[in-house]
Amino acid sequence: MQFFKTLFVVFFFLTGILFAQDKPTIYLIGDSTMSNKKNPETNPEHGWGQVLPELLDENIEVSNHALNGRSSKSFITEGRWEIVLSSLKKGDFVFIQFGHNDQKFKDSTRYTNPFTQYRYNLERYVKEAREAGATPILMSSIVRRKFNEYGTLEDTHGNYPLVVRMVAKDLEVAFIDMQFLTERLEKKWGSQESEKLHLHFKKGENPYYKKDKNDDTHLSYLGAKLVASLALQETVRQNISLEKYIKPEVLEQDIVTLKD
Repeated sequence: MQFFKTLFVVFFFLTGILFAQDKPTIYLIGDSTMSNKKNPETNPEHGWGQVLPELLDENIEVSNHALNGRSSKSFITEGRWEIVLSSLKKGDFVFIQFGHNDQKFKDSTRYTNPFTQYRYNLERYVKEAREAGATPILMSSIVRRKFNEYGTLEDTHGNYPLVVRMVAKDLEVAFIDMQFLTERLEKKWGSQESEKLHLHFKKGENPYYKKDKNDDTHLSYLGAKLVASLALQETVRQNISLEKYIKPEVLEQDIVTLKD
C-alpha cells in the first residue's frame, strides 16, 4: 500500500513539473517605458511591462528584459537579445518595442537610422523569434506627453513608428500600435490631467524625489497599468491567442473608446 501511495505522489509531482514547463512565457524586450524599476514599493515610476503580471493569470509567465536606455541596436550589441533567444521555446511570445533611444543621434552606441539599421534590427528580432518557435509582436513606441500651446499632442518619434508598421506588414507579423493607443489615452485625459499618467511632483511632494520632477516620457503606476491594459486589449482584438490568460476585469475596462 505504501508503495502505491509513494507512486501516486511521484506521479503528481512529475505531472506538476511537466505542466510548469509547458507554461508559456511573454518575453519583453525594449526600453525604459517598458522596463522594471527598482524599489517598486516607493518608486513612483513604473514601466508598463512591470505591471503586466498583475493583469494576467497564473497560467502564463512574464519575463521582462526591457532596460532603461536601450535601443534596438544596443540591446543586441550588449548580448541581451542572445540571452532572450536562448530561452525561447515553442508557444512563447515576444513583445518588441524600441524607438525612444534609437533616436539618440549623439550616441553612436544607440542611434539607428530608422530606414536601415532600425528596420534591419526589427526584422532580425522577428525572424529569430519565429525560428525559435515563439510568436513575435511588434509594437510602436508609446507617445510622450507633449501638448503644445493649442492643446494639440505633438509627435516626437518621427519615422520610427512608420518603420515598425512597414516591417509588420512586410513580414506579416502582429503589430500593436502603441503610439495610436497611448495618443488616444493622453488626449482623453487632456493636457493637464494627463500629468497623472506620468511623473509630475513638486519638491517635497513625494519623498522619492529630492527636487521638482517633470517627466513626460516615463509612466506613473496609474499610467503604466492603463498602457499595459491597452496593449492586452489590443492583443485580443487581433486574435493573438492571449485572451485566455488575461484577467476578465482587464478586458471589461473601457479605457479609451476608439471612436471619434
